[in-house]
Amino acid sequence: MGGFKNTKMTKHFNKQDMKQRRRELRKNMTFCEKLGWTYLRKKQLQARFLRQYSIDHYVIDFYCPKLKLAVEIDGEYHEKQEQKIYDKERQSYLENFGITFVRIKNDELLGNPDLAFKRIEQEVRKLTSPKMGLSKK
Repeated sequence: MGGFKNTKMTKHFNKQDMKQRRRELRKNMTFCEKLGWTYLRKKQLQARFLRQYSIDHYVIDFYCPKLKLAVEIDGEYHEKQEQKIYDKERQSYLENFGITFVRIKNDELLGNPDLAFKRIEQEVRKLTSPKMGLSKK
């Protein structure tokens, strides 16, 4: 992967200077983010997800540290060309930490939440399969 393998976790993850920003984002979640959190919270997938997790100056909607799995809920704003460029650069940067992304559009979540959640489940299964070196607990 990238050159971040030997760096200390606390150097990049949930830094103190991002704490207020994370708190604001948790307090002001969109409807679709709340829907996603209802599904992801309390280890319903046998994986612990956290809301508004930061890595360096980026904040991920939902993140499972054990699996290095990020779930992003993308609203209409993410359809703008400049936002698409930013999202691509951001995702590429975060993938250097070995993070896998599942991006779900608001329309997908609102139109067929079961299908959207199934995509997350499939990625969790893939990342917890024995060939990936993690046990299914």
